[in-house]
Amino acid sequence: MGIQVGQILASRAKLSGEKVGFINGDKKITFTEMNNRANAFAAFLQNQGLQSGDKIALLCKNNEDVVAAFFGAAKLGIITVVLNYRLQAEELDYIYAHSDAQILVHDAVFHELVNQLKTVKRTISHKTSPSLADVFEEKAIEPVQQTSGDDPIIMMYTSGTTGRPKGALISHNNLQAASIGLSHTIDWWEQDRFLMVAPFFHIGGFAPLVTNVHTGATMVLMEDFHPVEAWKLIEKERITTSMTVPAMLAFLLQTYPMVKTDISTLRYFTCGASAVPAPLILGCRQLGIPIQQVYGITEYTGAVSFWKASQNEEKYDSMGKVVMQGTVRIKDLTTKEELPTGEVGEIVLTGPQIFVGYYKNDEAYHAVVKDDEFYTGDVGYVDNEGFLYVVDRVKDMIISGGENIYSAELELILAQHDAIQEVAVIGRPDEKWGEVPVAYIVKKAEHDIASDEVIDYCKSRLASYKAVKDVVFVEALPRNAVGKILKMHLKELQNS
Repeated sequence: MGIQVGQILASRAKLSGEKVGFINGDKKITFTEMNNRANAFAAFLQNQGLQSGDKIALLCKNNEDVVAAFFGAAKLGIITVVLNYRLQAEELDYIYAHSDAQILVHDAVFHELVNQLKTVKRTISHKTSPSLADVFEEKAIEPVQQTSGDDPIIMMYTSGTTGRPKGALISHNNLQAASIGLSHTIDWWEQDRFLMVAPFFHIGGFAPLVTNVHTGATMVLMEDFHPVEAWKLIEKERITTSMTVPAMLAFLLQTYPMVKTDISTLRYFTCGASAVPAPLILGCRQLGIPIQQVYGITEYTGAVSFWKASQNEEKYDSMGKVVMQGTVRIKDLTTKEELPTGEVGEIVLTGPQIFVGYYKNDEAYHAVVKDDEFYTGDVGYVDNEGFLYVVDRVKDMIISGGENIYSAELELILAQHDAIQEVAVIGRPDEKWGEVPVAYIVKKAEHDIASDEVIDYCKSRLASYKAVKDVVFVEALPRNAVGKILKMHLKELQNS
């Protein structure tokens, strides 16, 4: 039968049953109690007529209901579709209909939003009859596993920055491999107390959920991120680690001087979803909090590589080294031939973390997975010490006068300027050069800077042809729910 993700929770309950595995406010739930809830939810799904290969959807914040529902469904081979609760009703309707989910599990706080969804027929929450609480209290035996291995067990919709979101199917094997990749590449201990603030609807939140159950670490669930409350939780619950995104890390750094809570238990923060600006890494270092930078992709079940100071303290501009069981190759964008060390090309991955399909879109899947290799669409290189550098997305690369300009390289340089809070660089059509780079900049509140200063700063740090040719100052950069900058929105703004 092979690997079955639902059995990870059952095994953990046998090994550490009385240990508190999940904390949400005043609620403390042991691994045995959570496994019982998962079994009860599995029995509920069976009573509803669902079987292996069917789908349920979750519209929930980071809470214990997600854990019980996912693991309960997984025990039966029922696929969980994790929905982004920050989307609008129309977007959720599309995803729910496309996924063919049969039941929506949702937090009571989303009752009004759920009522707007035209495609949802069956729901369960803490306000329905039966309620989730009623279901979880039922006694149920461990179900007989009906799926394993390469069968998909979760579906995560990509952020849709280039059109309609695609449903990435992730298998039991994928999640098991991701858990090993995380816990065998960075220090991830049974004694850890993990602050769960990265949303479960993002692979950067979901893969750690499985990993924490796998390792037996305790999770402190935070349904809504607030930096001051996060610092208080770190002190109260003696947190050792957390997965964050750069925007969260920035808020944490800004607010720490206000609260100055006890952070002596913190071993590190992991940060990803986009490149972590050097000032954030160095700012946390000054507080005595090491940052581990992670480069992750939904279709690779999360982490691709980690940079940590123990690898090389000064290479924080890299994405570190590829996770356990993963392999990276750099290939020519045109010929697809493997390139030597140090040359820039497309990042191509192998390993058991590669997802198993896009739902109802085999063509899109086979466009990125060929001969068991995943073509990421990211451009980068590997140096002679094996450190991976991500320099751009293929689609964000700017070709100006026949020269390749990598927007990420410009962003990295500009982010180091004292007056610049945030920056995004995109290409603008140009009759003479084909394209020229333009910077969209959010200034720091206490600083001022003019366009020509930005351009001169670029020219002082980079070859003249790479320097931005224009600057647009904005109040904020458009982002998706996990903090990634939506460059498509900037391009639309530019063309309007």
